[in-house]
Amino acid sequence: MKKRVLIFDDDADILHVCTIVLETSGFEVATQNNCHDIVKKVADCRPDVILLDNKIPPTGGIVASQELKASIDYRGLPIVFFSANQDIARLAGEAGADFYIEKPFDLDHLVMMLRRACAGY
Repeated sequence: MKKRVLIFDDDADILHVCTIVLETSGFEVATQNNCHDIVKKVADCRPDVILLDNKIPPTGGIVASQELKASIDYRGLPIVFFSANQDIARLAGEAGADFYIEKPFDLDHLVMMLRRACAGY
């Protein structure tokens, strides 16, 4: 069974490229260009992993991630935080994300990171 990744990013080009690469790598992909009502969006999609941009409107990735991690239903859902911010490790920690990847990223590394997140390590 394919693992489902839900990508939150407001950059249409990143969503497009990631969708192509991840689908080619065997993932099922859903995308969102904002994190408004993130818990409902996650409930509707039922992903195995989330790829979450730091600068996602309207609240930003830190608040969105914290909201998911505060939810009993989604606190165990792996979140891969990604950003062009050079302080990504600190931001991911503040967000409560499980993994992080710095933009620009190597596409093979992204696939590996998402597989790792789905596997729980």
